[in-house]
Amino acid sequence: MNLLDRTIDFIAALRRAGVPVSSAETVDAATAIGAMGWADRDGVRAAFAATLVKRPLYRPAFDTLFDLYFPPRIGDGVSLDPRAAASSGDGAGDGEPTEKMPPPEELSPEELEGLRRALRDQLLGALRDGDDEALRSLARDAVTSFGGGTGGSSGRSWYLYRALRAMSAETLVADLLSALMGDTARGGLAERVARQTISDRIRTFEEMVAAEVRRRMAEERGLEAVERSAVGPLDDQVEFLRASQRDLVELRRQVYPLARRLATQLTARRSLGRTGRLDFRRTVRASLATGGVPVDTRYRPRKPHKPELVVLCDVSGSVASFAHFTLMLTHALREQFSKVRAFAFIDTTDEVTRFLRGLDLGDMMARISAEADLVWYDGHSDYGHAIDAFAERYGEAVGPRTSLLILGDARNNYRPTSAHVFRRLCGQARHAYWLNPEPRSYWGSGDSATDVYADLVDEMVECRNIAQLEQFIERILPS
Repeated sequence: MNLLDRTIDFIAALRRAGVPVSSAETVDAATAIGAMGWADRDGVRAAFAATLVKRPLYRPAFDTLFDLYFPPRIGDGVSLDPRAAASSGDGAGDGEPTEKMPPPEELSPEELEGLRRALRDQLLGALRDGDDEALRSLARDAVTSFGGGTGGSSGRSWYLYRALRAMSAETLVADLLSALMGDTARGGLAERVARQTISDRIRTFEEMVAAEVRRRMAEERGLEAVERSAVGPLDDQVEFLRASQRDLVELRRQVYPLARRLATQLTARRSLGRTGRLDFRRTVRASLATGGVPVDTRYRPRKPHKPELVVLCDVSGSVASFAHFTLMLTHALREQFSKVRAFAFIDTTDEVTRFLRGLDLGDMMARISAEADLVWYDGHSDYGHAIDAFAERYGEAVGPRTSLLILGDARNNYRPTSAHVFRRLCGQARHAYWLNPEPRSYWGSGDSATDVYADLVDEMVECRNIAQLEQFIERILPS
């Protein structure tokens, strides 16, 4: 396969991973590579990234697929990088030919242990010095020596955890801390900076090992087979209800950039639509200067509408992560509304607006769970009683200027729905929307009461990830 075919396959893989790449951007990428050539792999990566990656959240998927489709070397030592081939006889990249490592199955347990210790000593030095080239070489050696296993019909298999366990980079923290800090007193800012530096370097090495394992697997099984498992959903496509702890951390990082982008788009829409309704009297007066021809039309000043927002969200265990991010985004967008009030419920309702104030929202849901009055009977979702409690205690919060936003999966444990009370609340509001984090195909199944509530709101919207949440908030923002 030539490089042009490989580039086409690479772009197709980006599209399968959810990275939008247009035909025009493909032409731009080919033009950029044609101008600079293939000699510099890092330059090729940068050129592809500049022409194909439009948002930061696409970069992890791009880097993973680039390393799969344009690896720096083949097998254990054949380099695809001309710079490495020119400087090293075997592609090791250190300028000196090195002895090829014997296959691990030919080594005795004592020899393997000696090799492991030798590699760990080298790893300690590379982490201390921050030497990326040495770390890459060690990642290759670790995978070759400790990451392999007996496979099935496909031959050899490769395992990330085996290589990482053998190197145990996290156990080197104490030695690295001593090396980096020297005689400096422990504690304070200096130690925090050193620990962060060590953590970043260890993470970089672990990512290099993971990339090497993926490369070996791609050679054994084929690119497309590895691609499906190596590239997960984009961060804005991760489902709230299935997010891992790592996904949750990344989703938190997206909330405020998302809010800023939406606020910027709203400001632009307002500036482009400042003209209000036609002012007939002023237009006729102005036309007297042009013989009665209304050349200069006059408009009444437009008053942007900033409605009130009331958020009513289910914070029970099944949808807590969804409520967390929606409340954070609501807090970040509060300046776009004249008033924002937030209410949470499990089987009864309490106002939680006070927890949205301030800048540090990292423990927002923990404080809501600990301090808000959300449990009335057994702590299981009860939408009917929660709606009754909201209407009785906070019914005045919903008025003709209010956009009512309900967040939850509508799974009511087969309890009464209080549909008549909810209908009255929706009738009081200017708009009523319901965001449901479950797939639409699940609505109405089991104990879901979506078939009851969906008929009472203006719209029930599937909102399973950040991308769908962004689309909805942009649509309902006042313009």
